[in-house]
Amino acid sequence: MEEFRANDPSDTSSPMPGLAENQNCKSPDGSEDKGGGGFDEDQLIHSVEAPEGPHCSDQSEESSKLEISNQQQLNNSEEKPYACDQCGKAFKQKGNLKSHLLTHTDEKPYTCDQCGKAFKHKEYVKSHLLTHTGEKPYTCDQCGKAFKHKTHLKSHLLTHTGEKPYTCDQCGNGFKQKAHLNYHLLTHTGEKPYTCDQCGKAFKHKVNLKSHLRTHTGEKPYACDQCGKAFKHKECVKSHLLTHTGEKPYACDQCGKAFIQKGNLKSHLRTHTGEKPYTCDQCGKAFIQKACLNYHLRTHTGEKPYTCDQCGKAFIQKGNLKSHLRTHTGEKPYTCDQCGKAFKQKGSLKSHLLTQTDEKPYACDQCGNEFKRKAHLKSHLRTHTGEKPY
Repeated sequence: MEEFRANDPSDTSSPMPGLAENQNCKSPDGSEDKGGGGFDEDQLIHSVEAPEGPHCSDQSEESSKLEISNQQQLNNSEEKPYACDQCGKAFKQKGNLKSHLLTHTDEKPYTCDQCGKAFKHKEYVKSHLLTHTGEKPYTCDQCGKAFKHKTHLKSHLLTHTGEKPYTCDQCGNGFKQKAHLNYHLLTHTGEKPYTCDQCGKAFKHKVNLKSHLRTHTGEKPYACDQCGKAFKHKECVKSHLLTHTGEKPYACDQCGKAFIQKGNLKSHLRTHTGEKPYTCDQCGKAFIQKACLNYHLRTHTGEKPYTCDQCGKAFIQKGNLKSHLRTHTGEKPYTCDQCGKAFKQKGSLKSHLLTQTDEKPYACDQCGNEFKRKAHLKSHLRTHTGEKPY
């Protein structure tokens, strides 16, 4: 602190002329001193502070720079000083912890002002708003495909390079996205952290639980904009749209058969390889598709979850119930394009089409006899085995 001496009132060069001009100063004991002589030199030295100089703003600027530098050092280090007191997950930045805490609550403080949908994070609202505008500001410079979000473009670019930067340290499988690696890791641990509070079924991923809950609510939020048909899952709408265009983008490189969905092609390829990766743990029977195994398991449990609301008949598979309902409605949606005959089931139409040709696709591997229908081959095989099931 600078020291200022008492000034002579007649001295106009005094650094504090205001003291000379003030005729009604109060002394430390509260009494007024009208002559300006109530302060002694020591009192004035210790009671008057130096005026604030430019060094104060410099200090503030230096403090901000230090704070930024500390944060940069923290970002470059592995230290994560901010930990969630509920699950223990740690973060480098306090703001990230604050965002994470919302995952433990149902709070969604950010709302879309157009449709009212609520979100946990402000960034999600910004992304969501693009669904109203249709804007896709991020474009791939290789194929021209446009995206709403920069991260989606970044992921898409890997389809051109083939790069899979995220590798599983247990099996070596590579993934294009970190989220896909995280999902995959659960296949090694067997962990299913997301449980349905209505039926107790557990899932590896939160999005799968969300989809499953619609089986209880009956909600179908995704509608086809061409025919109005509604679906529980967004992927189902995408696949369904191809039925309007006739597009079948997934073709078998062995027989040329094409499919609407990639999963269907994958299952079909097993008909060429003979692979049956899904095995029943009760009887050992193996299946090409997981869905077929799930249906088969019901033959052991006796479960028939699909019930006709008109006659009460129950079925193992949803498709069987759908076919059965046509016995009540009389609907025959499958028509032969050669003779016009209509059928309730697609399989019946397929069998009928063989009557229009000389094709006999089912051959006996013992005597070579050929049959138009699989059921006829099955009956014929009993002549070789001697089996009499009835």
